[in-house]
Amino acid sequence: MRRVGSVEWVNGPVVRIHAEAALQMMEMVLVGEDRIVGEAMELSADRATLQVYEDTTGLEPGAPVWGTGLPLHVELGPGLLGSIFDGIQRPLQVLRERTGDFVHRGAATRALDTERRWDFEPSAKVGERVRGGTTIGAVRESTTIEHRILVPPDLGGRIEDVAPAGHYGIDQVIARVRDDFGGARELTLSQRWPVRRPRPMAARLPASVPLITGQRIIDSLFPLAKGGTAAIPGGFGTGKTVTEQNLVKWADADVIVFVGCGERGNEMTGVLTELPNIEDPRTGEPLIRRTVLVANTSNMPVAAREASIYTGITIAEYYRDMGYDVALMADSTSRWAEALREISGRLQEMPAEEGFPAYLASRLAEFYERAGRVRTLDGAQGSVTAIGAVSPPGGDFSEPVTLHTKRFVRCFWELDKELASARVFPAINTADSFSDYGPDVAGWWREHGADDWLELVAECNELLQSSRKLEQVAQLVGEEALPDQERVVLEGARLLRDAFLQQDAFDPVDRFSSPAKTIGMLRMILHWVRCMREVVGMHIPMYRIRSHPVRTELLRARFEIEGDGSEAIAALRARIDTARAELLEEPGPAAPTPEAP
Repeated sequence: MRRVGSVEWVNGPVVRIHAEAALQMMEMVLVGEDRIVGEAMELSADRATLQVYEDTTGLEPGAPVWGTGLPLHVELGPGLLGSIFDGIQRPLQVLRERTGDFVHRGAATRALDTERRWDFEPSAKVGERVRGGTTIGAVRESTTIEHRILVPPDLGGRIEDVAPAGHYGIDQVIARVRDDFGGARELTLSQRWPVRRPRPMAARLPASVPLITGQRIIDSLFPLAKGGTAAIPGGFGTGKTVTEQNLVKWADADVIVFVGCGERGNEMTGVLTELPNIEDPRTGEPLIRRTVLVANTSNMPVAAREASIYTGITIAEYYRDMGYDVALMADSTSRWAEALREISGRLQEMPAEEGFPAYLASRLAEFYERAGRVRTLDGAQGSVTAIGAVSPPGGDFSEPVTLHTKRFVRCFWELDKELASARVFPAINTADSFSDYGPDVAGWWREHGADDWLELVAECNELLQSSRKLEQVAQLVGEEALPDQERVVLEGARLLRDAFLQQDAFDPVDRFSSPAKTIGMLRMILHWVRCMREVVGMHIPMYRIRSHPVRTELLRARFEIEGDGSEAIAALRARIDTARAELLEEPGPAAPTPEAP
């Protein structure tokens, strides 16, 4: 480190210094006697403006500033899984042991445990030519995740020496590479990477494999592909955090990175206390063993909130480069945007709409562009799926963060306040939500026995859209006044919402729906809707259809069909055919007549 200047003035997280030595843009600096972490944001001849990631209370003019010569970076290596970091990758569990329940200013510690030893198994050989991203060995980080030790992306050459199999700490040398310019570089189990620079890849791959979430409304109507981008906008109390927690537990991803960006402390406390006790449905172990948490709550320094999503996505890219599918949850990007607005205001930049900086859209685009399904530098396939929650003030979806996010994501799950108030979850509004991944993932569904997947989804959407128009008419004249063919549409849409789209996150059977169960239930319900249309066309009154016992069985099916449920679904479909025959053959009782007033 070198002294680069002294503080001139302090304005919250923004500090201006008199520069005594050269600084680089985005260089990480240490400010004051407590050496709080900052980053150079603006440079001039003899002045520099810093963004500081810790509390600046008590910082005075004249305080020294040191430059590190490095950009803001994260430490990558074994031990990330199961850890809880703040926005600049300080391990909160370690800091609590050292400083108590509150993070003291200037508290510094390594992100990874330097005392822990890992069983390293080399795979590279002396004399072998390697390039950035090549796997030179592996350690077992958990029962399901083999942590592959990669050559840093900016290095290539020949292996001069490889350590034998054994126990090593993260700072011990496990290989030596002679680069193409004749220099030698020692490799350890850990490496560093700047958070604002995307890690390189060999090629981008089509987003053609769905990320199975176990949520029927998502997997069927609004699918998300591995390597895709999605947003979950919703006002207070609509279930954003619960929806993301369900995705954390059930999503078909190898590694989960959860970024709590500016959320309330009680919500993050719930996440931190529940995850260690949630059983991973894949392994039966605590779910946190394949999860990385980045917690930067609303009472933590605002500048660190801005850095937290970059910290999270850089960790996600690191596991992607090992060939894993990673799901990144950011809760919420609105709080991150508010941090941008506060820092921009203190920098006296010209504000744009609602006070947000003019570069809000480009920052959002940069974040979501780092998602993707890729071929890694080592030739493997991996993905980062980015899912961001948006918290529009007052549930106003026309505010800038929601509108700009909608431009850059291909999957939009809008949460509805009225559905949430009616205790319908997930409270996804089918009218205003969308997904562009349907045609991309249709091939995967065909390969898994659902050749009619696109047709079923189209039929379902048409039924829901038609019912929305009829509901407005029914509110004026009453449902009983509508023709039976139109009442079938309303009944079918009602059955779809109650028996298929709605899902109970706390029911041991209904909380997860496999792809086979999801497509089977959708086929079954739409088959009953077609049967209702046929029966009504034969002048069978609607009240007889609604009173048939098979309707109750359809409503209970989501709680009773376990696993793939192929046999149960086939049996219920047979009962639907029987019900159709009964309704067509038996005259049944006459329709009840209204009593005279």
